[in-house]
Amino acid sequence: MSKIAADFGIHDALKALGIKDINEGTSTGTHQFSSGEIISSYSPVDGSLIAKVKSTTEADYEKVMSTATVAFKDWRTKPAPQRGEIVRQFGEKLRELKEPLGKLVSYEMGKSYQEGLGEVQEMIDICDFAVGLSRQLHGLTMHSERPGHRMYEQYHPLGVVGIISAFNFPVAVWAWNTALAWICGDVCVWKPSEKTPLCGVACQNIAAEVFKANNLPEGISCLINGDYKIGELMTQDKRIPLVSATGSIRMGKIVAQAVAARLGKSLLELGGNNAIIVTPDADLKMTVIGAVFGAVGTAGQRCTSTRRLIIHESMYDKVKDAVVAAYQQLRIGNPLDENNHVGPLIDTDAVAQYNKALEKVVDEGGKLIVEGGVLEGEGYESGCYVKPAIAEAENNFEIVQHETFAPVLYLLKYSGDVENAIAIQNGVVQGLSSAIMTNNLREAERFLSAWGSDCGIANVNIGTSGAEIGGAFGGEKETGGGRESGSDAWKVYMRRQTNTINYTTELPLAQGIKFDL
Repeated sequence: MSKIAADFGIHDALKALGIKDINEGTSTGTHQFSSGEIISSYSPVDGSLIAKVKSTTEADYEKVMSTATVAFKDWRTKPAPQRGEIVRQFGEKLRELKEPLGKLVSYEMGKSYQEGLGEVQEMIDICDFAVGLSRQLHGLTMHSERPGHRMYEQYHPLGVVGIISAFNFPVAVWAWNTALAWICGDVCVWKPSEKTPLCGVACQNIAAEVFKANNLPEGISCLINGDYKIGELMTQDKRIPLVSATGSIRMGKIVAQAVAARLGKSLLELGGNNAIIVTPDADLKMTVIGAVFGAVGTAGQRCTSTRRLIIHESMYDKVKDAVVAAYQQLRIGNPLDENNHVGPLIDTDAVAQYNKALEKVVDEGGKLIVEGGVLEGEGYESGCYVKPAIAEAENNFEIVQHETFAPVLYLLKYSGDVENAIAIQNGVVQGLSSAIMTNNLREAERFLSAWGSDCGIANVNIGTSGAEIGGAFGGEKETGGGRESGSDAWKVYMRRQTNTINYTTELPLAQGIKFDL
């Protein structure tokens, strides 16, 4: 074990989370089995091998699906508040294991330890939300046009929900989906990113312990591991009525087409190209905090990371100088050390994409005002640490239109009124998160209006990154249109049914049609 892993208690964290040997990787609950190829999980923090899991084969997958479909028949019969009680217990286990799971998230993915703990807290929060929701899965009642009739609607479980998650939030996004799916009466089959398989094993171990303690059947929570080929089994499987997929736009389009071809449902959370508009009435201090954290938090690997800063020409130099000065204070290094602000990228492939973006923006006529680069030497042996970079650019640059999953921030200038800034912000194919910094009420309301931001998330005087559990999370356009977490996002995990009850001795037909026998 590496010195960093030893110093920060990674071995003890793995032990607490029940991660023991190479055979883990596919699970239907209490039973873990795998017979596929080995997936080795290396930490981007120091390049060390953490552990190995075995990937799922088609035969393994069939066993998982068979177990899940049987479990659904039992789980759907439990009253929703009883299902909520199981989710409550799961949340309590997460509270007990918050520290070791947060450490694993940080060490396997590379985000700061504070962010790792925050991600586990999001899991706890969605469990709390789901527990309350388990007593509120309500439909509507409607007045019938026919005398002696009553109409209402209700929601029923869908069945097996497939979840495909990305490396950047290796545990929280699964919990957003599965906590709601469970209280809705669904069972879940989860394929985590092959870049963070141990986080998946850890979560499955925690869930399995809770279900076993309550004498519930295997299959309510299932884990499969592997690359895109395992994901394809899910997207093409008619036994899975809903596939929730988080990842790139390219991946999402493939998933959407495959699921739609069998008339299934898909919930897509795809790329973001998020902007903060800075108007002449913006608070400079708040702007700098929001922009810097949004751009460099999680090393720019959030779907809500700030990619573009759209600044009014009258404020441009002042904002640019303040943001550049803030970047000089950033500390880059081991994310488990809470003194550091920025950790590593997930792997060297991500570093290559970062380098290409910096080359591309210069080739297109942009100017690097905070130059990037890959860090080398002691503490940077993994080759995954890079310097957050800032470039002056134009919105129509090809690279600016593209989402680079790295800490690269583009400064864009606008003139005139806020409509011009909104047009720049909306002038990309993605539509996830957006923000405006202003103390002008009219500008704020214009930004939030139907002809303002076209994103699923629109904030005033806070940044683009971060989301509260109570609100529905998701975006428009090529971000996919999906919604997870709060509000009425639960409805996607259920099927709607309209019911009409006739309590008379007559059977009137619609539109006065006569059909006497």
